[in-house]
Amino acid sequence: MGVAIRVIPCLDVDNGRVVKGVNFEGLRDAGDPVELGKKYNEAGADELTFLDVTASSTDRETTFDVVAQTAETVFIPLTVGGGVRTADDVAQLLRTGADKASINTAAIARPDVINEIVERFGSQVLVLSVDARRNAQMPSGFEVTTHGGRNSAGLDAVEWVEEAQKRGVGEILLNSIDADGTKAGFDVEMIRAVRAAASLPLIASGGAGAPEHFPAAIEAGADAVLAASIFHFGEVSIAEVKDAIRAAGFEVR
Repeated sequence: MGVAIRVIPCLDVDNGRVVKGVNFEGLRDAGDPVELGKKYNEAGADELTFLDVTASSTDRETTFDVVAQTAETVFIPLTVGGGVRTADDVAQLLRTGADKASINTAAIARPDVINEIVERFGSQVLVLSVDARRNAQMPSGFEVTTHGGRNSAGLDAVEWVEEAQKRGVGEILLNSIDADGTKAGFDVEMIRAVRAAASLPLIASGGAGAPEHFPAAIEAGADAVLAASIFHFGEVSIAEVKDAIRAAGFEVR
């Protein structure tokens, strides 16, 4: 593969607190984002992803404040998503301390926003977050969803990634709604399907439950692996994940 694999903890933040559920439902408190970010920075995480899972306009300022505090305590790349709708939103996140912005629903509603952000800031700052689930009616067998997997976007997941790549997005965060929070392993078929269609850096998300799950995602084509609850609740450490990846013959940072 040539490039070292990245291990990325994800902070799903609701109203200033980290939360985690199963299949995007039944959210429970997992701690303070600033403290967790600091912990992961010290534990050897390669990057940190911060997703505002409610992203309502009322707590938008709270989110910027928490992002700023998190950015001050971590010395690894910080990606922030949730409620990113315009290039101006990206500008504010970058000013707040984010290194990259993640976009999802707004890009589905108006794909041109990808081009606008890329033209203003470059591909390297924009991550397309794709929440996908299995749907046999779709050409690839996977569909794009919105609202935490509750609604179908009416888009084939692989075709959407291909379009985003043409529009200049820098990276794909592929999250399996079916696997999310189940700890049964990544959806390797979905990863393979997207990897076959796109050359962009691909972050696999959803389903990690044990160190041995991570090499399978990389084998399927992921350049980076992301997890949340197993890190938040101390079930698996970043070091254990890196050891498993290394033992499988892949280079890690």
